[in-house]
Order: sequence, then structure tokens, then C-alpha cells
Amino acid sequence: MSKYLSIIIPAYNEASRLSSSLDKIKEFLDQQDFSYEVIVVENGSQDSTFEIAEQCSKNFKSFSVIHENLAGKGNAVRVGMLAAKGEYRFMCDADLSMPIEEILKFLPPNIEKPEVVIGSREIEGAIRHNEPESRHIGGRVINALIQQTVLNGIEDSQCGFKLFSAEVAEDLFSHQTLDGWAFDIEILAIARLRDYKTVEIPINWYYAEESKVDPIKDAVRMTADMFEVRKKLKQGAYAKKV
Repeated sequence: MSKYLSIIIPAYNEASRLSSSLDKIKEFLDQQDFSYEVIVVENGSQDSTFEIAEQCSKNFKSFSVIHENLAGKGNAVRVGMLAAKGEYRFMCDADLSMPIEEILKFLPPNIEKPEVVIGSREIEGAIRHNEPESRHIGGRVINALIQQTVLNGIEDSQCGFKLFSAEVAEDLFSHQTLDGWAFDIEILAIARLRDYKTVEIPINWYYAEESKVDPIKDAVRMTADMFEVRKKLKQGAYAKKV
């Protein structure tokens, strides 16, 4: 059965905070007047992430969990997006560094006929809470390179909170090839190639001490991936299937 909203949560070693996040999401969604589903995609965890998500799926109606053997945040999001049944499909980091209440900013009537909506920590009106200055500066350096290489004009391609319409999600994620952190760059590049309407909206964002991002290693991987995306764009690798 189709839903109005699907929330997809990639979860890798999230045992320490997943249960609390799912409780907050359920409490918020139960107050809304639209139908929903929440899909946790657990892939490669070495802790009890899957067991926690599985228990929530038993306790909470419209919650489900997918166990995916292949690692990578990009892979987890793709699996969830293509399994979802929602008219709108929202990718959501398990740490809820953006409060779940902010999700209404992404949906009608706040956004008319949304296709791709990016939660932005950088545009006017956004507020970043408690983030070390060094992390912010590092992120801006990476974003500058992303803009110069692939996504000129998008101020925050790497925020973990994005919404897609069902039709757009099924197109974009069926063409995704990157499984790691840089999958957002690829997805947004394909969206631009397709001329899908892409909107950045300002959000409140709270820095999480338990962030799994390694500033150096992930920056190196992301740089390699963004050049790979640029090469594929030039080669026409993202053409729609006839």
C-alpha cells in the first residue's frame, strides 16, 4: 500500500542512538495527518543495530527494517529509496542532527510540488549548533571543490537530510553507481542532468560528537568520487534507459 511519506534511515553501528531517534520519529509522525512508513536499512553493523531496528519494527506499525549485506551509506540509501512506497521519500541520518520536526519544511505546502529538496546548513536562515570551527572550515573547503567540479551553486550537497518525489527517486537511485559517502554528489548531478527542480532549504542542524565522518580519509575518497562522477557525466553514463 502506498504512503504519503517514506523516511529512509541508513544505519551502520547506530545501536547507541537508534532507539531514541526512532522513538522521536514515531512520536512526531503520529501527530501528523498523513500516512507514513519508516524504513531502517542496516548494513554491515558490528553492534546490535539490526536487533534494535527489528524490535522497533515489531512494536511500531509502519516501521520496518532491511538487512543489507553490502556496506556503504550510499548503498543503504539506494536500497531504502527503491523499496519505499511513499509519494515523497526522505533520507534521514540516524543521529537526527536535524530535528525531525523540520521535515515539514520539505513537504507541501511549504514546497510546491517538490522533486529534490536539500536540507542546507549553509544558506541564509540555516543555523549550525555546537560544531567545531575546524570541522566547518573543512566542510566548506570540500564544498568549494564539489562546486568547482560537479555541482556549482549547491551550497550543501552533503547534508544527510534530503527529500525526493517518488518518480524522481526511482529514476535517480536506479542510476546510482557510488555506494560510499559521495553518493549524494552523484544523485544531485544526475538530478541536474535531468533538469529536476532542486531546492535548498535552511535547517537547524546540531553537531553530533559521534559523527562517523573521518575528515581526512573521507575527504580523499570523496574527491576521487567527485572526479569519477564528472568523468561519467562527460561519457554519458547517466543517460536514461529507453
